[in-house]
Amino acid sequence: MASTRSELYKALLAALIQASKDAGITQVELAARIGQRQTFVSKYELGERRLDVAEYIAIARAIGAEPFAMIRVADASAK
Repeated sequence: MASTRSELYKALLAALIQASKDAGITQVELAARIGQRQTFVSKYELGERRLDVAEYIAIARAIGAEPFAMIRVADASAK
């Protein structure tokens, strides 16, 4: 299994966190939107929990971001 600290994963996570901040959504609010606890959001933001693709897409959509555009940007920045 690849490290959760790969450059691409860090770029993906940073994009997700920034989109959430830009939208003014708290961890508690985001957790409620995706049907999880606040600790779930905290753990993936801290890199303690790795997100799978389906979770990433669901979170991005809950924030109001376009997940595939975020993935393309993160991919380009990680190269």
